[in-house]
Amino acid sequence: MIFNSFERMVAFRYLRARRKEGFISVIAGFSLAGIGLGVATLIVVMAVMNGFRHELLGRILGINGHIGVYGAGAPLAGFDPLAETIRKLPGVTKVIPTAEGQVFITSAGGGTGGIVRGVRAQDLLTRPIFQKKYRGNPADFAGDDAVVIGKRLAEKLGVRIGDPISLISPKGNATAFGTVPRMRGYKVVGTFDVGMFEYDSGFVFMPLEAAQTYFRLPDAVTQIEVFLENPDMVPETRKAIWDITGNTANIYDWQQANANFFNAIQVERNVMFLILTLIILVAAFNIISSLIMLVKDKGRDIAILRTMGATRGMILRIFFLAGASVGVVGTVAGTILGVAFATNIENIRQFIQSIIGRELFAAEIYFLTQLPARVETREVVTVVLMALGLSFAATIYPAWRAAKLDPVEALRYE
Repeated sequence: MIFNSFERMVAFRYLRARRKEGFISVIAGFSLAGIGLGVATLIVVMAVMNGFRHELLGRILGINGHIGVYGAGAPLAGFDPLAETIRKLPGVTKVIPTAEGQVFITSAGGGTGGIVRGVRAQDLLTRPIFQKKYRGNPADFAGDDAVVIGKRLAEKLGVRIGDPISLISPKGNATAFGTVPRMRGYKVVGTFDVGMFEYDSGFVFMPLEAAQTYFRLPDAVTQIEVFLENPDMVPETRKAIWDITGNTANIYDWQQANANFFNAIQVERNVMFLILTLIILVAAFNIISSLIMLVKDKGRDIAILRTMGATRGMILRIFFLAGASVGVVGTVAGTILGVAFATNIENIRQFIQSIIGRELFAAEIYFLTQLPARVETREVVTVVLMALGLSFAATIYPAWRAAKLDPVEALRYE
């Protein structure tokens, strides 16, 4: 072993609090607690940021395709042959023609703005994100007056399955008295809850044929959504679609559509990592101060050990072990605490909310209805190695000073 039994015994004995060295042990205890809390906080924050990005990406791509194909200044007419050709490309799992438009949604309980998407029944209900929390009979999603709305939109409008709603389109009918908004009544046949506030509170789905009639798009759609096996396949698939359309279509992928959003998350994640790393760095400085004080207090002991045959290397390893053990124990304790907290963070949030009676994670602000956390082994290892590295680096100088101490000078001035 790197440290023999004698070195371990002396190092751990120096760390135990005695009446004379109690203050030094208190500083070492604060250093251990600081490193532990820093590591735990960093793991929890990184897990929440990763979970936030992963959940948002999953929900966004569960509602929207990885690639959207739009007509160049006009709706896509004769879309089925193009959709069938795209469906045959490698890596493409699903192709969904969509007729989309903005509307104002009203009911007896109120009104709000929203987006209507017309899709075929098999394209809507086969999406995994809808299969989890869909309420209603899937067979009812057919005809000219059936719609499926988000759970929070239903709560906002005060409607349930079977209740009527009205859709008002800003693109109305031209009359002698001006443009009259186009309005039509529909029946709510189902609700969905994808867990993302923006979609659950503002999206309405209806059969494709009914949407084409409402938005006056005969045999045309506004876009074709393309879903892929892997989001990283977007560049090559996009180029293939570009070649198929003969450069006559506008193509947007999920990275372009959400670039600002995910870039902001990445910047915030990096900044939080840097800020929280400073907590561990401050704790490492506490290790330096406590070890320097320990070396100064143990000058006479060091001189006696040297005269009894201890080498400079043994002295260096004793004090290195004394300081490094604080960092190792703090890092291990912080890692266990951080992983356990991140794994159960949603249950902890619910418990705290039940005690204080207030909502800690508003879906209107954070887009998600639950606090997500995703612990990645690679990042945990990175945090652990960084904390251990800072702890070991903090012990080098005090241990070197102890090893350089002259026994004669130490005994003379004690």
